[in-house]
Amino acid sequence: MKLDILAIGAHPDDVELGCGGTVAKEVANGRKVGILDLTRGELGTRGTAKTRDIEAAEAAKILGVTVRENLAFADGFFVNDKKHQLEIIKLIRKYQPEIILCNAKDDRHIDHGKGSQLVSDACFLSGLIKIVTEVDGEIQIPWRPKTVYHYIQWKDLKPDIVVDVTGFMNKKMASVFAY
Repeated sequence: MKLDILAIGAHPDDVELGCGGTVAKEVANGRKVGILDLTRGELGTRGTAKTRDIEAAEAAKILGVTVRENLAFADGFFVNDKKHQLEIIKLIRKYQPEIILCNAKDDRHIDHGKGSQLVSDACFLSGLIKIVTEVDGEIQIPWRPKTVYHYIQWKDLKPDIVVDVTGFMNKKMASVFAY
């Protein structure tokens, strides 16, 4: 299934907090949008990984995304290496998004910057023909998104691009409150 946009977050709730309004707006504009969580958020202060799974499914329903997947990388301890890059590459090739949205490059949470670099690297590598990936016995074709945007969550950072989400804040906030 081809997606127009794949929004990726280090944790369940990162996409909702960082670009939930944009996701809701793009879905309303008829775009196919998916969410990929790198971890299950198992180190979070409140709740459990199972709780996050349920909350993430509800938030995805509120936003109206086409698909949501979770790679279940170790919260706090995943690394930017070949193993983790290949898992993301497989999903980029599976969904063939034109646009990737991911965590900010610089953020106080260690997983956000680390996840941002991991996703950026995987986006580049996913277009290389000499990297062979296989899913369900089928060789995937190389695919590189046209654009990677990094969403920010902190008011003191200056974004390169600002998306007007007027009219979509209620949906964004409902998805945040699903957690």
